Amino acid sequence: MDPLYHLYQNNYLVVAVFILLGIILPLVALTAGRFLRPSNPTKEKQTTYESGVEPTGSSWVQFNVRYYMFALLFVLFDVETVFLYPWAVAYDYLGIFALIEMVIFMFMLLIGLIYAWKKKVLTWI
Repeated sequence: MDPLYHLYQNNYLVVAVFILLGIILPLVALTAGRFLRPSNPTKEKQTTYESGVEPTGSSWVQFNVRYYMFALLFVLFDVETVFLYPWAVAYDYLGIFALIEMVIFMFMLLIGLIYAWKKKVLTWI
């Protein structure tokens, strides 16, 4: 029998260990990096670097909010495909129940798309 068998029986303990490691390891790495890296800031090092050219003018540029809306919609429907792929692969094993769940999921996404269309989020003008 595996010596770690009893450890794996308690799933909450495994999850707690992973959460603890997920918090401790990045903190240790960032703290060690802070103490190990050289720190000698100069005025030239703290200037803005823009593709090897000295920046001119203001750095403040106003973007149209529709770019962000398109990006959010892309992420939404990209996540949709991530959920559709495993369902499509395992459809034979899941049966009619999974088909009904996926139809409900697609219907909810369609409602969101219609809402975005009605709010004129998908227009550029």
